[in-house]
Amino acid sequence: MQDILNNFILVLYKGVFGISLFDISIILFAILISLLVRGFIARIIVNKVKKIILKTGNKIDDKLFESLVPPFKLLPIVIVFLCITLFLEIESTLGIYFQKINNTLATVFVFSLIHQSLIPFSIIFQKLESLLTKALVIWIIKSLKYLIIFLGIVAVLEVWGIKIGPVIAGLGLFGVAVALGAQDLFKNLISGIMILLEKRFNIGDVICVPGHTEGTVEHIGFRSTLIRKFDSTPITLPNYIFAEAPILNYTNRNYRRINWTIGLEYNSTLDQIKKLTEDISSYLRDNDNFIVNDNYQSYVRIEKFNDSSIDILIICFTSTKEWDKYLEIKEDLAMKIKYSVEKIGLNFAFPSQSIYIEKS
Repeated sequence: MQDILNNFILVLYKGVFGISLFDISIILFAILISLLVRGFIARIIVNKVKKIILKTGNKIDDKLFESLVPPFKLLPIVIVFLCITLFLEIESTLGIYFQKINNTLATVFVFSLIHQSLIPFSIIFQKLESLLTKALVIWIIKSLKYLIIFLGIVAVLEVWGIKIGPVIAGLGLFGVAVALGAQDLFKNLISGIMILLEKRFNIGDVICVPGHTEGTVEHIGFRSTLIRKFDSTPITLPNYIFAEAPILNYTNRNYRRINWTIGLEYNSTLDQIKKLTEDISSYLRDNDNFIVNDNYQSYVRIEKFNDSSIDILIICFTSTKEWDKYLEIKEDLAMKIKYSVEKIGLNFAFPSQSIYIEKS
């Protein structure tokens, strides 16, 4: 019993790796406390600084400190492990491990600060949308985030003594093998980059891909592009399709065109027809809803003599490219034509046949 008691006292004072059980309890208690109060401390730090920042009137620094809440939650844990590292003997095995853990946490804290800082500073990148494109700006922001994550992983590996050079060399050989089987992936990636650089279309544009689909572009990714069809069905197309197919970008057109053919009865007189065409032409010239100039001319002319009607061709361009406004303008034009036809005394023609029966 005396030997057992002596061994118990020895373990109690020397503990594990030369650290007493009392000291281990203090370390575990400090870690537990840091985990419990990390969110509270982070919020206090941010709120204190934010009171100063709100006085500047700058929206960027306001969002900056709001986005720094997650990394600041790691700060109490970093401080606790720093204190533990100073408390332990650095020469001991446990002390060396705690030092590496402390360096790892500090590295993660620094890179998480940089990563979260990109969120508010993305406002600055958004100002480049007029020079570049919205999708390309999103790509740049995502690429910077991935780059920071990669550099953070490299820094953590260096802390633990893992050299990244041989790892990258090994991944290079592995990448060659993967590239041979992932040619479509790289083809889509390059095609996506060309889409953004050439500005063929952007997020929010209404496009038509002949033979595939038409709708509104919602997302341009590294591999594929998401298009929302007019019936609200999403469809994803590989980017290489856009490099090979002609793309109709309805959003980039200047104006919307109206191309109608109305039929009049054959009993219409030339004076009536001429008065109708002049009336419609004057309406198109004098109405601000239509564009009439050297580049976008309007036409109201007799097109042909059809089987049951004299066809009048009406071609004009509206002053808007918005769909709802375009429908409204087109409706007003239809009502104007209907009113003019009735006022002049004309009638719209409809398909008909005349049957003559000979008397024997």
